[in-house]
Amino acid sequence: MKNILLSALFLLVLASCGSSKTVQNSANNESDKIVIANDSLEYEVIIIDSGFSTYLATTAYPRNYYSQSYLENNNVFWIREYNARVRQGKSLYELEIDYDSNIDYGYEVNYLLYNYLVYFQNKHNQKLGGYVPLR
Repeated sequence: MKNILLSALFLLVLASCGSSKTVQNSANNESDKIVIANDSLEYEVIIIDSGFSTYLATTAYPRNYYSQSYLENNNVFWIREYNARVRQGKSLYELEIDYDSNIDYGYEVNYLLYNYLVYFQNKHNQKLGGYVPLR
């Protein structure tokens, strides 16, 4: 089971699951929670960040706008820089992301991770390198 935590506001967990593909949104006073589960991939993504579900629904490019390889390439590049900042002790970067480029996480996982990283960079005025859409 893989657990991935990204900053105090972001929790990304890649874990075994036993359900078909489901998308759930639930909100509380402080954060939004998006859960994607897919038994064919055997991974789960949980993102908790106030405002991310709104960004995803209103601002992010729609699914299938980018190819999976585009998403994967950006994720690998940005996660490498993100993890370097974690190791440097930067305040926004608390926990490393365990992302293995040799694993096919599927489109949905890569789409959510990519969009969270775009959202994170725009929200916190951070640049992890390369082009970041300013939507």
